[in-house]
Amino acid sequence: MIDDLYQEVILDHSKRPRNFGPMESPSATAEGFNPLCGDRLTLELKLDGNIVADARFKGAGCAISVASASLMTETLKGKTKAEAEQLFEKFHRMLTTDSAVGEIGKLAVFSGVKEFPARVKCATLAWHTLHAALQNSHEKVSTE
Repeated sequence: MIDDLYQEVILDHSKRPRNFGPMESPSATAEGFNPLCGDRLTLELKLDGNIVADARFKGAGCAISVASASLMTETLKGKTKAEAEQLFEKFHRMLTTDSAVGEIGKLAVFSGVKEFPARVKCATLAWHTLHAALQNSHEKVSTE
C-alpha cells in the first residue's frame, strides 16, 4: 500500500516536474551526468546569503532522476546551505546503507530505490549536483 503511494508520487513528479526550467541570474550552477542511463541535468540555485531562496533544474533523464530533482528542488527552498548539505547526506545514506536516517519528509518516497542498486545513481544524481553547486565547483558531476 505505501509502496503504491510512493510510486504515485515518483510518477507524478516525473511527469510534471516542479521547478523545471531555466532561472534568471542564478547564484550557483552545476551540471550532472549519469553515463549509466544517460541522465543529464543542470541545477541552478538562487542564494540569499546562506539561504537557498530558489532552486530550478533542466535536462532530461529517467523517471527516478527527474522525480528526485523535482522533489529535491521543492525541499531545498528556504533551507540554509548547511541544512541542504545535511539533506544530501541523509538522502545518500538512505539509499546506500541500512542505517536509519531520521526525518527526511517527502524524500522517503525514494527509500525503495536501494533495492535496485543500478537506480541509486539515478536518484542521487541531482543531489551530487546540488553538493557541487553549494561548493561552487565548476566540474561536471558524474555518477561514475
